[in-house]
Amino acid sequence: MEALKRSGCLILVGFMPQELNDCVQELLDRLVASGEEIGLQVAAYVDGELVVDAWAGVTDEASRHAIDGNTLFTSWSTTKGFVATCLHILVDRGLVDYDTTVAMYWPEFSVSNKDKITVRHVLTHSAGIPHMPEGVTPEMMTDWDAMCSAIAKQELLWTPGEKTGYHFWVFGWIIGEIIRRVDGRPIAQFVQEEVCQPLGIEGFYLGIPDDVEHRVAPLREEHRPAEGASETDDLLQRVEPPRVTCAEVINRPDIRRASIPACGGIMTARAIARHYAMLAGHGELDGTRILSAARVDVIRALQTDDLDEVYGARIRRGLGYFLGGDVNLNWSMAMGRIGREFGHPGWGGSIGFADPEERLSFGLTKNLMKGDHNTALVVAEEIRKHLQ
Repeated sequence: MEALKRSGCLILVGFMPQELNDCVQELLDRLVASGEEIGLQVAAYVDGELVVDAWAGVTDEASRHAIDGNTLFTSWSTTKGFVATCLHILVDRGLVDYDTTVAMYWPEFSVSNKDKITVRHVLTHSAGIPHMPEGVTPEMMTDWDAMCSAIAKQELLWTPGEKTGYHFWVFGWIIGEIIRRVDGRPIAQFVQEEVCQPLGIEGFYLGIPDDVEHRVAPLREEHRPAEGASETDDLLQRVEPPRVTCAEVINRPDIRRASIPACGGIMTARAIARHYAMLAGHGELDGTRILSAARVDVIRALQTDDLDEVYGARIRRGLGYFLGGDVNLNWSMAMGRIGREFGHPGWGGSIGFADPEERLSFGLTKNLMKGDHNTALVVAEEIRKHLQ
């Protein structure tokens, strides 16, 4: 397909957004009809324009309430992309430095030999404290100060920077507390005032208000993970304790109302795609600049592709985001094949990403939690097919 440049924007000659949206809609309808999915949304931007806005299915199988574009989904680690963007805003303003220790911003964090952990270590999941505090409960997770205090007392599992291992839950509290210590605002407020409101993003929450509870689709796990070994004997069990890392807990009203900024964000596909449309636009969308163009290049540069100690696989990581280009991971291939695409998948199959070279952004949310991102890959490839 022929491409032209006009005023710095990519103009795709022959590209038909309505045809693309119709094709994606048909694909989503087929996925639901086949039983592969219960309910899901997809949104995508090309060159700053919303070109896909589609949904299908029901919020849950009991009520059979139809999904629409305003349905909200808890999207697990897709939340981390928004959290990382908030941190990078402060770096752009000269208030945070990647290679400064976390303890410089949060002195209590320095105990138990954690004084050498840098902000970069946290963003690249190499800080050495991926595990949840022992005995953590859902009630404790709703208490910001209790969680931060417990994480500050954690002991290292490895020397910072020597290994990587997915900091599944604790990533959000560490980054969120750095933001609070530096800026003064809780991250739930920061993300609204510095990202969502300037970009006109509706439908993203780190703790929902009561009046949107009816819009939240409950999650259902395809297969409930077994408890297996005790949490003290198995790293994965310590990082993702099954008693709190499950749909039953994430669906709780008190959890939905809490700020849990690694895995507890509640959002629409539109919100995800618009956030990444800003990043696909090198930090700017509709004349509103959130990050410098130079910052976007920094944050999507490869930082590590080391073996992840938690998952036993090599994962390509930037600064707070995962990268495309890994043929062994379907969520990475959904982002793209070049390797400069970046974003974040969420457990169960949700995802958001930006592809600045194609000026493409993508968001997918869903309520049937699976152990793969096959749906995201199929839908993203359908979209890219229309952009070729």
